[in-house]
Amino acid sequence: MDREQDLYPPIKALLERQGYTVKGEVGAADIVAVRAGDEPVIVELKLRFTLALFHQAVARLRVTDQVYLGVCKPTGRSARRALKDNLAMCRRLGLGLITVRADGAVEVQCDPGPYAPRRNKVKAARLLREFDRLEGDPNAGGATRHGIVTAYRQDALKCAAHLVECGATKGAEVAKATGVTTATRLMRENHYGWFEKVDKGVYALTDAGQEGLKHWAYSWEQPE
Repeated sequence: MDREQDLYPPIKALLERQGYTVKGEVGAADIVAVRAGDEPVIVELKLRFTLALFHQAVARLRVTDQVYLGVCKPTGRSARRALKDNLAMCRRLGLGLITVRADGAVEVQCDPGPYAPRRNKVKAARLLREFDRLEGDPNAGGATRHGIVTAYRQDALKCAAHLVECGATKGAEVAKATGVTTATRLMRENHYGWFEKVDKGVYALTDAGQEGLKHWAYSWEQPE
């Protein structure tokens, strides 16, 4: 579909099958549908999700609670994620969502209505654990130019710094010296490519580890 107008016939047909009388371009609304005894339904059309589309739909909530977004169903590698994220946004805002496939098939992804999000206690606990593990405040909020310093990266940096100073070392000794109780597993997993196993339980720093220490030298805080 190349034009917003191409979305109108299939969505109009869907609403008419439900007993609505449908008209396009009524006032500021792209589609208005009316059925005896019910609130009017408004559908705002766009070929793809945009912030302007959400703004328009939210503005229509001053007229009726029955407001839908009508868009082409996303395609491509990121389509599922795009649909999921925008569907969540619609539900948060109390909006409905209608998608139209390239073949004209219409799918109602959600209807308008109040939204009460369920708290995810597991994710909340994970967030607080990461907060507690981070030493200092190494990340300026919203800044990702050098990447995010996580507690895991701080542990890797501690292990790398110890290997720079002491050379190849047993994992148990690195753990004792740095306080990183998972040092052996961390170096074995070698997530960043910083470590290499040189003997049973003994690890040394790679060239990538040397560069990593230089790159992150001012992005973390050593414990006093």
